[in-house]
Amino acid sequence: MRGRRSVAGGVLGVGAVLCCAVPASAEVAAAAAAPTVQCQITDPRLAEISGLVDVGDGVLAMNDGGEEVAVHLLDPACQVIDTHTAPVDPYDPEDMAVAADGTVWLADTGDNAATRTTVALLAVRPDGTTGVHRLTYPDGPHDAEALLLAPDGTPYVVTKEVLGASGVYSPTSALVDGGTVALAKVASVNMTLTGTPGGPVGRAGQLLVTGGAVSGDGLRLALRTYTDAYVWPLAGNDVVGALSAEPVVIPLPDSPQGEAITFAADGQSLLVASEGLPSDLTRVPLTPAATAAPPAAGESPVPSFADLSSSGLSPWTSALIAAAVATVVLWIGGMLRRRP
Repeated sequence: MRGRRSVAGGVLGVGAVLCCAVPASAEVAAAAAAPTVQCQITDPRLAEISGLVDVGDGVLAMNDGGEEVAVHLLDPACQVIDTHTAPVDPYDPEDMAVAADGTVWLADTGDNAATRTTVALLAVRPDGTTGVHRLTYPDGPHDAEALLLAPDGTPYVVTKEVLGASGVYSPTSALVDGGTVALAKVASVNMTLTGTPGGPVGRAGQLLVTGGAVSGDGLRLALRTYTDAYVWPLAGNDVVGALSAEPVVIPLPDSPQGEAITFAADGQSLLVASEGLPSDLTRVPLTPAATAAPPAAGESPVPSFADLSSSGLSPWTSALIAAAVATVVLWIGGMLRRRP
């Protein structure tokens, strides 16, 4: 059920295998309107911000890590005006979405060391109760930092892969509170080198999926890397079908470790933020191409690898080099995680 989210009630005032490659010719929106900083997040509880959801009168934000679930409500000046905690100790929460019924879903899916036998979706319901819904991959552990929640409530977990070939997974049956459900790989999305600077791992940051979002009106979905946002039109609840189309690629402002993304309530822009304090909450306007209707059937631009690499190497070679660097950096990051 589609519908604009509100902060009138509920938790924190919140109301109501296909190959989906990203062609190298996907439009990079260089002529987009300039991003603007809405405000700066300075609260020490959000030093590692990883998830955002614009709920109209405010923005929900979550931190990467911690010993309990904590969802913070920010006002338009980025001040924390409310916090909801739950007695659930997450392993590595990475993204967040809000369902039509007001339930806040946290993707406890981070796994830098690729050792987890299960991951989880954590539910914080409008009545204040919580749920832990465990999931298993069909092909071994993955690190995942993006959650897409279809308008009908179906969750899609998108993995973070050093070569840019991210898997899209969805439960094979209804989620079970306190139980474990198998995931199935339903799609893949191949990110490419765009040349946009940013992130903690150099050029590899252009390939790593770090966040996802579905617009409040259910008309668009987005995945972000450390450097760019990929935006697709969404028809109904067909997330897999949407990802099979060609996206619009929107460069994001350079940031230390950008992982959080949400569609703004106006449906015409994105809000993004980075780990580290202070963190700019930046509004990035969508381009006309990103808000246009899907192309007619049969219209498919010819893919091209031109201009994706400034190093003189082929994009594929550059991607392999970038991936090797990212592998080392992410491995070190995994060793430094709070838990073994």
